[in-house]
Amino acid sequence: MKRRNTWALRMLTVGYAVFVLLAWAGLAGAQSFPRLKPLPPKKDATALAATPVLAPGSPWQLLTNQPPVLDYTDCGPGNPILLTDGTVMLADNGCQDWWKLTPDEFGSYVNGTWTQLASLPDGYSPLYHASAVLPDGRVIIEGGEYNFSNGVFHAVWTDQGAIYDPLANTWSLVAPPPFFGGFGRFPRTIGDAQSIVLFDGTFMLADCCTRDTALLDAITLTWTPTGKNKFDIHDEEGWTLLPNKKVLTVDAYVGSYDAGGTNSEVYNPSSGKWSSAGSTIAQLWDSAAGCGGNASFEVGPGVLRPDGTVFYTGANGCGAGHTGIYHSDTGLWTAGPDFPDSLDIADGPAALEPNGKVLMMASPLIFSTPRRRSWSGTDRA
Repeated sequence: MKRRNTWALRMLTVGYAVFVLLAWAGLAGAQSFPRLKPLPPKKDATALAATPVLAPGSPWQLLTNQPPVLDYTDCGPGNPILLTDGTVMLADNGCQDWWKLTPDEFGSYVNGTWTQLASLPDGYSPLYHASAVLPDGRVIIEGGEYNFSNGVFHAVWTDQGAIYDPLANTWSLVAPPPFFGGFGRFPRTIGDAQSIVLFDGTFMLADCCTRDTALLDAITLTWTPTGKNKFDIHDEEGWTLLPNKKVLTVDAYVGSYDAGGTNSEVYNPSSGKWSSAGSTIAQLWDSAAGCGGNASFEVGPGVLRPDGTVFYTGANGCGAGHTGIYHSDTGLWTAGPDFPDSLDIADGPAALEPNGKVLMMASPLIFSTPRRRSWSGTDRA
């Protein structure tokens, strides 16, 4: 799952698939290609039976009713999506069952109830996929780095996709982006891909591991190629929709390794092209240049704030992660504060709070534990 920036309910897995809630708060030299994300840990019966304990004074609240997904061992709850009616869709990642959390009569998600939704069509059950809520309230999911995670994991970067209609409680398969003449095509590498809904309601999707991008007409379900002039491939990058209707990304240099690279780009829907958005000043992707060059190429999420700036976070396998602030009104970057200690965000989550602060889930170095909360306020950035 790559990153999107809306005021939404965010749920995070704590320990072994136990959900908590905060309301209102995406190798130098030789590398395998496409690149694999770490698989979720298998959960045994002992871990599943353990009772979680929150730290005293924690701002998180355990849900009274935990998600009743069908397979906590091989799959598990993930990818929560806030719908236009205020309910939350939840996948049993890697399995085909989906669930809906409905708040109680007082609007409490903590005391909400779960109901099972329609399962995905035969042959499709993604892990690490693109997702978005369309303007008419339908939900689209596209691709998947894995398809069916139970049993033996097999990376496929599937080009399958489906749309969920909450009124009819049905899923419908969506044909993948087709060949686009001489411009390029989508191979089977849509897993862990970027997606976003543009200002005009068009769904925009990337092939994770090429420079290809496509636009979907959600009514006719037809694709149109777009996104020429991309500097590098999309792998590991995130997208942030800007007030000027453009899309911001920080280049991760996958396949184009540059130990000191700090380029960013914007996509202009009017021209259908990418162009440079300048240097991020501090490096936000993990090149590992300072500790041997064994790069992960990870970056952190970028969150649009009420003042029109984007607070962008960085990954760093050598120490504390850097951050940057993109000013959408001027198109310029300024450096942000480094994370404390050796914390950073490697492909982790973040959300905007109503007070304008950014809530982030950080951890030491790349994919390490323990996880920690971190905030950035407008006074610091």
